[in-house]
Amino acid sequence: MGQVRGWWRGTVAAVITAVTGSMIMAMPGPASAGETPEESAVRRVVDDFAGTSGYPGIAVAITKGDRVLYTGGYGHDSSGAAVTERTPMPVASVSKSFTALAVMQLVEAGEVALDAPVRDYLPGFLLADPRGARITVRELLNQTSGITDGTLAEKSLPQPDSLAGTVTRARGSALAADPGTRHSYTNTNYHLAARLVEVVSGEPFTGYLRRHVFGPLGMRATTTIDRTPRDLPREVRRGHLYAYGASIPATEPERFVNGSDGVISTAADMARWLIVQNNAGRAADGTRLVSASSVAAMHTSTDRRRPYGLGWRDRDGRVGHDGVWFTYTAQVLLLPGGYGVAVIGNSGLGLGNEGVGALADRLAALVTGGEPPAAAPGRLSVDLVLGALTLLSLLLAVRTLRRTRAWADRLATRSHRRLALRLSPRLIPLALLIALPDLLTRLIGGGRDITFEQLCYYSMPLVVWFAVMAAANLGVLAARVVTLTRLRRPGIPPIEDHNAVSTGTPHPASGRYGV
Repeated sequence: MGQVRGWWRGTVAAVITAVTGSMIMAMPGPASAGETPEESAVRRVVDDFAGTSGYPGIAVAITKGDRVLYTGGYGHDSSGAAVTERTPMPVASVSKSFTALAVMQLVEAGEVALDAPVRDYLPGFLLADPRGARITVRELLNQTSGITDGTLAEKSLPQPDSLAGTVTRARGSALAADPGTRHSYTNTNYHLAARLVEVVSGEPFTGYLRRHVFGPLGMRATTTIDRTPRDLPREVRRGHLYAYGASIPATEPERFVNGSDGVISTAADMARWLIVQNNAGRAADGTRLVSASSVAAMHTSTDRRRPYGLGWRDRDGRVGHDGVWFTYTAQVLLLPGGYGVAVIGNSGLGLGNEGVGALADRLAALVTGGEPPAAAPGRLSVDLVLGALTLLSLLLAVRTLRRTRAWADRLATRSHRRLALRLSPRLIPLALLIALPDLLTRLIGGGRDITFEQLCYYSMPLVVWFAVMAAANLGVLAARVVTLTRLRRPGIPPIEDHNAVSTGTPHPASGRYGV
């Protein structure tokens, strides 16, 4: 999903139970005095964010150059256990940077050319659109293939069981634009890129990352999976959704995630990943994964209209990537001066919550000597507004239902056509509820695909409000139709309308003067 920005930032600040947890711990290393932010300052920033944004648990890693400055955890997971720097959690779409690096390793080995057609490596890659034959490996990685969530609804369609299955599923896709001409973020591009790694290397993608990326970096607690929740390791606890001030443990909806957002890691392991990115492709012990030029290519957008390199976003000198599941979010940032920040939180994106990117920004300001901005009012404020609107809808429905007989008495002699026109607006809330996933993604989601179930994870209070409006209006509609039907039968006495205004014209149904 695209990130939600700017919702009711001026409303009353949220008050949520402060998250408690383990202290951030300084890691052994040669970092000099004065370079490391104070532990208490980091804790204040994290606690402030967790309280206003409704995150039960957060893990953080901070590095500089080839040194780990801090890793640690705050709060708790859904089982009540403390989150630490070794708690495994999904990094979601940060996974795309791992897939891009795997492809670049094959490029450096001379087995893949970035500007060669994908079909050269995946003979089964045949789209419904003939332009698909021109899609290059680079265009998969920089999200300019022309495939979009609109042309291939990757969350709504049946989910494949393997990376090979994602190639088969893509055969029904059209293109929204000529390859290379328009940036459109979609997970499908990275499913295909990961399958390319499998075919070219002759290794399963999970095994390739373990042997050529995770293993050499010492990321021993990191893996990648095919599908949620089926393939989640036992030690990965359920994340959370948020509603009306409560963080509710929830199982991630069923999705195919490998290559795009399937990496499971820890703060301690993500510190090693940050070092490779800020150390020209070398680990802290000197192990080289890719060349400095490949790292630069991944981090740099070649078109300033599209700030996306190869698995990384490139904005104003800061390189990073966010990660969004429906029950977890993550963010990595690489800053000028060699600092790196990684944050993972065990709650999903939602209205009034833009993920942990805001926390990463505050930590970045802290470590670079800036003043971290104060936390903005967040999820609770939005949910309280939605809750008030839900209550208002209920009250209006009760008021309208109590006046059903009076309404029907006034309109009983209208034609069926005029009555149908009068009643038809009562169906609008139901239509809006049905169309809500599409409306929301078009308005604030950048056109990303989302199912109705996933929308409930994103904002249960929003869905409840629309559902209450729809149910209330259907109830009013049914009550009015039934009452009108009864009034048209002979022998049904009219009600006394004490609010009628005398106009000199007898009411056709009641025989009284009325409106």
